[in-house]
Amino acid sequence: MPFIGFAMGFGFGVGCAFAVLYTIYTTGYRKGMEDSLREEKSKRYLEFLPKVQTRLAKEKGPKPE
Repeated sequence: MPFIGFAMGFGFGVGCAFAVLYTIYTTGYRKGMEDSLREEKSKRYLEFLPKVQTRLAKEKGPKPE
């Protein structure tokens, strides 16, 4: 009988942890999308935009001729 309690406690604990992480992830993603769609861009958005564009350009690599 103690095993059932342990298994359920572990299952609920891991499940709740994943739920919290998922909520944090989706909230950050939603906030980022809202920020990118605003007419007036925030200071943080303007600060990170060149960095992201540089990273994307590096990942794309040179254009084939």
